[in-house]
Amino acid sequence: PILARARQLQGKELSYCNLYDADAALSLVQEFEQPAAVAVKHTNPCGVACAADILSAYQLAHDADPVSIFGGIVALNRPVEADLARKLVEIFLDIVIAPEFSAEAQSILRQKKNLRLLAVGPLNWRYIGLDYKRIAGGLLVQTPDISGPGDEAWQTVTDKNVTAEQMADLQFAWRVVKYVKSNAIVVAKQGVTLGIGMGQVNRIDAAKQALARAGQAAQGAVLASDGLFPFSDVVEAAAAAGIAAIVQPGGSIRDEESIAAANRHNLAMVFTGHRHFRH
Repeated sequence: PILARARQLQGKELSYCNLYDADAALSLVQEFEQPAAVAVKHTNPCGVACAADILSAYQLAHDADPVSIFGGIVALNRPVEADLARKLVEIFLDIVIAPEFSAEAQSILRQKKNLRLLAVGPLNWRYIGLDYKRIAGGLLVQTPDISGPGDEAWQTVTDKNVTAEQMADLQFAWRVVKYVKSNAIVVAKQGVTLGIGMGQVNRIDAAKQALARAGQAAQGAVLASDGLFPFSDVVEAAAAAGIAAIVQPGGSIRDEESIAAANRHNLAMVFTGHRHFRH
């Protein structure tokens, strides 16, 4: 699906910021094959969840950060039916993006006359073009970051190995952190984000933000970092919060310090060999 060709079914005219945020939401939800819901504010995800059905996925994404989703954008990778539409109208949302909306769902969603509905069609393919950013007097062009867990050589670097459940959560968190403004940290468990730290000027502040948002739910959860650890401070903070496993790119000259800290706290840690760096 290409956002520029989406059908707007209702709502106010889309602004520059609306389209930019909507593109971020649509790009992230396309990362998942199982039913998934993504809530975005200011291009950053604030709640992401996968579940057995799209209604459950939305409810989990909503509950992941019920404060930040208010006034945000929701992207879904399954059609919206009446049951989900009834949940969507319970709060103020700016845009809802989905492959399709049933006639009954559209009737329910018309209660929110300013809510923009974007139908993008089947999500079984995606547009991958060059990334462009304008600077004064010029244009920056680069290939997009399209790598994922299946494309990278993941390596467990600690004495403790990850469990199958932890690996699934690490892969989920790694897909999400790819779409979070750097410096970025994502805390997740059972296919749901618990805390997201985004756009901080150092990695430990991003970690503290994500862990604080997760709170007690961080116990037994996993943590993903979009960039390497220059110090062992993130590992120490993760261990103090009860994190069970970490995924990060690796490649720091101080990797051994982070590995030693993880071993000391009986944490599992995986290196991907690839970093994300969303700007």
